[in-house]
Amino acid sequence: MLGERLQAEIIVTGDEIISGQILDTNSQWLSQRLEELGVHVMYHTAVGDDIEAIAGVIRQAIGRSDIVLVTGGLGPTPADLTREAIAQAVGRKLVLNEEALESIRQLFARRQRPMPPRNEKQAMLPEGARAIPNLNGTAPGIDLEVDRADGKKCRLVALPGVPAEMREMWTHQVLGRLRQAGLGARMILHRRLHAFGAGESQIVAMLPGLIKTDEGPQVGITAQEGTITLRIAVEGPTLEACQAAAEPIIEQIRQKLGHLLFGEEDDGLEDAVIRLLRQRQQRLAVVEWGTEGLVNRLLAGVPEGAGFYLGGLVVADAAGLKQALGLADEVLQQAGVRSAATAEAMARRVREIFPTDWSLAVPCFPPYHPQAEKPELAALALARPDGSVKSRTLPYAAHPAMLKVLFAKHALNFLRLELLGVGS
Repeated sequence: MLGERLQAEIIVTGDEIISGQILDTNSQWLSQRLEELGVHVMYHTAVGDDIEAIAGVIRQAIGRSDIVLVTGGLGPTPADLTREAIAQAVGRKLVLNEEALESIRQLFARRQRPMPPRNEKQAMLPEGARAIPNLNGTAPGIDLEVDRADGKKCRLVALPGVPAEMREMWTHQVLGRLRQAGLGARMILHRRLHAFGAGESQIVAMLPGLIKTDEGPQVGITAQEGTITLRIAVEGPTLEACQAAAEPIIEQIRQKLGHLLFGEEDDGLEDAVIRLLRQRQQRLAVVEWGTEGLVNRLLAGVPEGAGFYLGGLVVADAAGLKQALGLADEVLQQAGVRSAATAEAMARRVREIFPTDWSLAVPCFPPYHPQAEKPELAALALARPDGSVKSRTLPYAAHPAMLKVLFAKHALNFLRLELLGVGS
């Protein structure tokens, strides 16, 4: 394996996975660990509890991947079929592994419980396989090297499906074995940069030649609820080498996108806002109607916001505007609850109530009409430290499932740009 560019595949078994009853987090976690070793994960496969189906996907995976990880199906029940499926896929019989059986017996002895006869099944491994000790459960893992038709070898490792057991086994048992085989001589570094305020195609146009280059750092792009994420992947012999290779690309992206970029890795717009408030030593309050408290919840979820985000108000109707903010009937009737003027009045009033340096207001949104030729406008308003109030309107258009999230982000981005001093 040493020096080769290796390809891996992850297989997760279980009816509960493919039926959607349980979310497959094992594949995500294992993909991250393999990438850290410089191994490229090309396939994720989920398969139900059927021995022919499991054997089929294992056989296919062995034929096209250098490393195959299988999780789940190592328990003692009739539905646990991974051992049998591996044996069938590679054409070997199951044999009793005495060391694994003794380990299972000792675990039951430590728990002062008799070992049911069905647990002996867990010590049956495909011929030639090595058992991987499981310090937290009865199911040992399976470590097997298989000769492929193309003359290469495939390393197949089967791990428990219980995430805690799987992660423990990987960290303390499997990782060392793979490093001994030569993995980890190279590594892959991932960086994520986040932008807001432009569409995916616009971002691509601003970064000519950078997206998915064939050589050097690979830059991918994804969009989710208005946030554009640029994913940079760099391969190299050391972390330092990867960082050195990635930095020029990251700097180029920063220069091209400017204030469209708001954060890295797990940052949300709320994190960017809190950072700017802390830098300026200023405070914020929020009042919202259309976003139903989402802006407040996002800001409240940033631990570093204590003392800078002071809280806010959430209203559900015009009566709430009058009772909570004291807005007069004539103001609401004259301007309308969806107007920029009402948003400005909301921002001005909540800044007085707390008081704060900044206050952000989201009024009632217009009705959503998917067939409308021209969408209606939704308003946002911001009261600033100098006492002025600024508003803006945006087309109320997007998939209805993401409208509230999208406009919560627009509200946060409106504030972020003003804090940066680049608001339009």
